[in-house]
Amino acid sequence: MARGLSNPEIGAHLHLTPATVKTHVNRIFAKLHVRDRVHAVILAYELRVV
Repeated sequence: MARGLSNPEIGAHLHLTPATVKTHVNRIFAKLHVRDRVHAVILAYELRVV
């Protein structure tokens, strides 16, 4: 996600369906209390997760 990949691109790298990736991304949003990928990535960098 931090590399700007789409759900299908992430899925291809991890051998997951785009729907599965979407589910995981939405769970990440909920856990981080963010609304979109940009905020999730910014927070991940701030927390030094990425």
